[in-house]
Amino acid sequence: MTGFFYEVINILVKYRGYFLQGVGYTMLIALVGTTIGLVIGLITGIIRTIPKSKNPVIRVILKIINIIISVYVEIFRGTPMMVQAMVIFWGYAFMNDGRTLPLIPAGIFIVSINTGAYMAEIVRGGIISIDNGQFEGAYSIGMNHWQAMINVVLPQTMRNILPAISNEFVINIKDTSVLNVIGVTELYFFTAKISKMTWSIFETYVVACVIYFILTFSITRILKFIEHKIDGPSSYIIHHSSTMPDESFTAKEGK
Repeated sequence: MTGFFYEVINILVKYRGYFLQGVGYTMLIALVGTTIGLVIGLITGIIRTIPKSKNPVIRVILKIINIIISVYVEIFRGTPMMVQAMVIFWGYAFMNDGRTLPLIPAGIFIVSINTGAYMAEIVRGGIISIDNGQFEGAYSIGMNHWQAMINVVLPQTMRNILPAISNEFVINIKDTSVLNVIGVTELYFFTAKISKMTWSIFETYVVACVIYFILTFSITRILKFIEHKIDGPSSYIIHHSSTMPDESFTAKEGK
């Protein structure tokens, strides 16, 4: 066991540059991919909840858009990200005489559109969960669908779906490992490279396992802390005329 721990520490110290570079690319792809995926989810969520228009042309256009969104969601939720990476990366090369996409932008693109398919359903579910009275109130003061969404509905939706967004981010940190099939230099790619250089396969992957765990555990704790802060205090009092302190009324009378 002493030899095992010595080899693990030796690999970590000797190849820390590779590991740090892999962590950097992993976090970059996961963070940017999750953010873009959320934007895709918000846009599709708003579009899919637009009320039916009286204009037949607009109705047809919206129906076509909704069909396209549904196909996109079903395809990217129904196939593995590894397969999507191979199809997109090598499909681009096939259509461009062998020229391939830059690896990091390609990785971000693949993670983004994959995450967007999941976010589309998460956002749609979050919007549907908001009481219809919120929409009616917004429409009654002259807001259109987009204004009601941006100013009234989406802020509440974001709060409701924050745990799901956090979960997608953590999943993406781990799922970037599949991008090594197209040569993206994330953490798993460098781990495989180090294992071939040292022939200490078990020890090298133990180091990678620990790093992945530290990343996901730390991010999970940070996101839970943010959620807790957004929730506010667990106990609070809703004041009304019979519970307001006397000083409050005195202060108001003095104004």
